[in-house]
Amino acid sequence: MDFYISKEEVVKSLNLTLGVVEKRQTLPILSNVLLEVDESSLKLTATDLESEISTTSTISSFKSGGKTTAPAKKLNDLCRLLPDLTEIHFFMDGDNLKIETESGKYNLSTLPSEDFPVFESEESQSQINISSKNLGSLISKTSFAMGNQDWRHYLNGLFLTIDDKTITSVATDAHRLALADSVLNEASSDSINGIVPRKSINEILKLVNDESENVVIKLSPSSITVDVSGTKFISKLIEGKFPDYEQVIPSGESSLLVLEKKIFSESLSRVSVLSSEKYKGVRIVVKNDSINISANNPEKEQGEENMSCEYGGEDIDIAFNVNYLQEILSTIDSEKVEINFFGADKSCLITEPNNDKIKYVVMPLLI
Repeated sequence: MDFYISKEEVVKSLNLTLGVVEKRQTLPILSNVLLEVDESSLKLTATDLESEISTTSTISSFKSGGKTTAPAKKLNDLCRLLPDLTEIHFFMDGDNLKIETESGKYNLSTLPSEDFPVFESEESQSQINISSKNLGSLISKTSFAMGNQDWRHYLNGLFLTIDDKTITSVATDAHRLALADSVLNEASSDSINGIVPRKSINEILKLVNDESENVVIKLSPSSITVDVSGTKFISKLIEGKFPDYEQVIPSGESSLLVLEKKIFSESLSRVSVLSSEKYKGVRIVVKNDSINISANNPEKEQGEENMSCEYGGEDIDIAFNVNYLQEILSTIDSEKVEINFFGADKSCLITEPNNDKIKYVVMPLLI
């Protein structure tokens, strides 16, 4: 292996792989990245045994090909700290990876490429095509509601379901639920679904946020593959049955509250400073076209604010975890927000005006 590559090319690829590299290594090789070189490109691959990412960058000069594995973090730190536009010379010397620039020489230890784990992906996969913007939006609007190390492992991920030209993402931690729909570039011949783990969702979001190209997704019963701009990410799916989310979304008669999102969010921020550290609860009392937001804590401190609203239902007195409300408000694009109340002891439904593609459900706190 002997080749030259620009700093910018290799750093961009290393940045993409670092999120997958196993930090709590059970196997030393999992903290390494696999380098494979041919006449025109450098392919980097990282895995944590649950997911794998591979990305290709263009080399500037080729002398000989080959493959090896090198410590991912050290390699990234070293290349990142080099001056911009540096031409880097990589070559093998026995078991060492030599890195040379005009002004420096570096030597990294390697592990044999034959020991690098191969990620087994399934052949029977349904393929869909979606814009990177739509996929990024879909994930951003729902992933915050995923469970975090919940004993119900099927809650610790994002549920994706595909039907015809619609892809739906759902996340819940049993206290709140987020749902969003988006449109595919073309209809899918199969109705398919799967639960993508939290870590993998975060990696996919990083991939699509920087791109304007379309994303190809392949979904099988036990894995998902995401392909965008020459970078391929594969992840195992979480086993288990996702809850029947349609049963969780409240329906029937409700009282509709319409608020200015920005004013509501700022009011929640101020009042919640004096809420209990443990429960982060805020109390909301709605009467006619007025809303009162209040909070207190064990130190007998309290705060309250009043704001105008549009409301014509029965008086409501209800409490919520303020963080749950704020996370939802941060994903809503419209200037106004709609909250449907079904009773003081029942979950509420939060939506955007004239948009049935996103829905948020929040359970109340006991006052």
